[in-house]
Amino acid sequence: MADTLTWTRAAPEDEPGPGPWIEIAFGEGDDLVHLRETSDPENVVTTTRAKWEAFAKGVRAGEFDHFVTD
Repeated sequence: MADTLTWTRAAPEDEPGPGPWIEIAFGEGDDLVHLRETSDPENVVTTTRAKWEAFAKGVRAGEFDHFVTD
């Protein structure tokens, strides 16, 4: 399954280096979103599009800012 997905790296395009980076792939013809880390590409986490969209909206709204340290 993971071999047939098109993965997109969640990092600035001009960012050098191997990461590790988070990658995301949207399943074709299904309701699934797949996430993995570049340093461990065989370990794939899968969720639904609805849950992913709720998470993304929460990130945009700052609901997870308390997890980030400066």
